Amino acid sequence: MSEDLAKTDFLGVTQDQFGSLLTELGEKPYRTLQIMKWIHHRYLDDFHQMLDISKKLRGQLDEMGEIREPEIITERVSKDGTVKWLMKSVSGSAFETVFIPEQGRGTLCVSSQVGCALDCSFCSTGKQGFNNNLTAGEIVAQVRIARKALESAYPDRKRVVTNVVLMGMGEPLLNLDNVTSAVDILMDDLGYGISKRKVTISTAGVVPGIYKLSETTDASLAISLHAPNNELRDQLVPINRKYPIEELLTACRRYAENLGEKRTITVEYTLLDGINDQFSQAGELAHLLQGFPCKINLIPFNPFPGSGYKRPGSLAVQAFRDRLMKAGYNVTVRTTRGEDINAACGQLVGEVEDKTRRQEKYGHKKSRNKKYHVAIGAN
Repeated sequence: MSEDLAKTDFLGVTQDQFGSLLTELGEKPYRTLQIMKWIHHRYLDDFHQMLDISKKLRGQLDEMGEIREPEIITERVSKDGTVKWLMKSVSGSAFETVFIPEQGRGTLCVSSQVGCALDCSFCSTGKQGFNNNLTAGEIVAQVRIARKALESAYPDRKRVVTNVVLMGMGEPLLNLDNVTSAVDILMDDLGYGISKRKVTISTAGVVPGIYKLSETTDASLAISLHAPNNELRDQLVPINRKYPIEELLTACRRYAENLGEKRTITVEYTLLDGINDQFSQAGELAHLLQGFPCKINLIPFNPFPGSGYKRPGSLAVQAFRDRLMKAGYNVTVRTTRGEDINAACGQLVGEVEDKTRRQEKYGHKKSRNKKYHVAIGAN
């Protein structure tokens, strides 16, 4: 246990893992409470300043590991108040995190990977290819960094970051162990105390991961559907060829049943002009999801260079929404935020040293004007 922890960041250590470690060291269980509060409530990054634990224990923890936040490369603020950070991973590549302020709430869109191994056709992140999984500590650090940065900007709010969505760069269920550890810490009262209903894990449809997820967490789940049938989804979301819609919805039903409490799955549907936004396709989607415990979030496409897609007009979006609502679904249309800083859904790209050679396929090049071309995954 201690050998593993020495190789990782203590930001990603869960309460149970801390408890096991401290037992091995002959310490009392209440030390876990003290240490986690220092790290996650007081944002301390130096064990030697944790004055209510023994000098011996402080030294042991310091030898075993560290409290390491990713380096912030850039911070950009949109005219609508959206904030985007570009952060450096231990791999050397960079990933992005976005904060979206709203009336009475603040949503932090968190990345789980540098790049993405999937290649959804309408997502800028996927075109960057894939470099590495983020550690549990790097995932948690995004929330820690945002909270520290934003508390002074919103002094009237008791809690600035009220919701966390793993919808940034990467496919969370392809980094399952690190994601579930991070989510555990985010929902733990000794961590960030965020409600299970306000921490959402989004997947493009990694079916085995959904089944495993149901064994480890009760966080909220969202699926990136984007098509009402397999033929179209095969083109838009290639992982559908391996795990078709029927298998995906079956896994999600199981997850919802395990959650109980009348919990629902969020269905994300990016509307692409002339591709999946037709009135007839809304009817097909309504039929597909009949009896499925869900709410539907429609996302008008956010353009990026070379995508080949367009955003549908407002009348098409309204007609699609109205058709679903008439069928009895709870439907929302996501408001585009942070578009002027490329922080809108589907636009995150970070700076990925691509291991998949996908950037060569799509002809992506690094910007000559900036060290980092910054742009958020639609997952």
